[in-house]
Amino acid sequence: MADEGAVLLDELRAAIGRYVVLPSEEALTAVTLWVAASHIQPALQHAPRLAVVGPTKGCGKSRVLDVLHETVYQPMMTVNTSPAVVFRVIGKNPPTLLVDEADTIFGPKAGEKEDLRGLLNAGHQRNRPAWRISGPEHKPTAFPTFAMAALAGIGDLPDTIMDRAVVIRMQKRKPGERITPFRSRYSVPELNALRDRLTAWLSPLRGTAARLVPRMPVEDRAADTWEPLVIVADLAGGHWPARARAACLAMTRHEVVQDEQTTLKTRLLRDIRRIFEQEGNKEALRTQDLLAALITDTESPWPEYGTKGMNAYHLANLMRDFDISPANYRFENGKQAKAYMRNRFLDVWARYCPEPSQEAPVPVCPARGTPPTTPAGSIPIGPPGGTAGPKRAR
Repeated sequence: MADEGAVLLDELRAAIGRYVVLPSEEALTAVTLWVAASHIQPALQHAPRLAVVGPTKGCGKSRVLDVLHETVYQPMMTVNTSPAVVFRVIGKNPPTLLVDEADTIFGPKAGEKEDLRGLLNAGHQRNRPAWRISGPEHKPTAFPTFAMAALAGIGDLPDTIMDRAVVIRMQKRKPGERITPFRSRYSVPELNALRDRLTAWLSPLRGTAARLVPRMPVEDRAADTWEPLVIVADLAGGHWPARARAACLAMTRHEVVQDEQTTLKTRLLRDIRRIFEQEGNKEALRTQDLLAALITDTESPWPEYGTKGMNAYHLANLMRDFDISPANYRFENGKQAKAYMRNRFLDVWARYCPEPSQEAPVPVCPARGTPPTTPAGSIPIGPPGGTAGPKRAR
């Protein structure tokens, strides 16, 4: 049947939409195509990440992974999996990694999970092995890292992951939004049937997929990430090629805006830390004193923020995502005022703008013959078939 792929993707999209409320129609399209792309993974040059992030618990992130587990190609859930295990299961026919609580892998407290973090970074592109000393003879051994991965966690993941990901920003359901409860006795058979049909449709097309060079509405790393999804859409035909490219353009543009906001908030955190240091790292600073110090910095964006410069409302709004807010504080002179407590910033500073001494050590140069890792890049955005727009700087 000529439209078999389009009909199957329509059914998969409807099934996913029954079990989870995704933030937009474009996001639902993206998840559908990402699931399907996992079934042609051996033919791909890039393994796009799916970053399922939300500001708090209860946004449906884990339910997305439940649905993915029953529909993707060879799923491997890696909530607490040892990096050594993951290194050894990825080969020429890799599984699709599903990582819950991914926020615990990154940041200053990552600890022993640093190897898994490196694997997730390197595995976006084919032929980026991880070298380890292995075996009784302690020989240098190259372990493949190439595998598609979905990562669910609270808050944004590091730029090295987000730049390689289709980003799904989950939100809590509104009171009127309904979903079908996920129950193993009927949900799993339904989704597994769709998975088996995807395998039957796409497995014979892997050779064709490997040769396709689709027209992309974006460039560079965004094109690398979205190309597998667009390939699946082109294989399906019907309305899917146009729908996939529209979703690609809308979601990458949205991430450019999000990235600009994140950059602004990180700048604010750094400036607040500098002001606390200039004030001798006091326990608290009055909101008005903090604002005065921010807007007197003429080299910063704060004097012109909003219409008349940054005010208390702006400051509280920008800090809300970090769960930081002003509170009543009694100062040494006995007067009480709204103030920001320094100890509320400590964890956030360590996570989002660590001092150079807190950042991860720079890796040593690889041995001769070891492939270099791909540096982080920019995502230029442009209209379909047109010239790309301005690139976002890192």
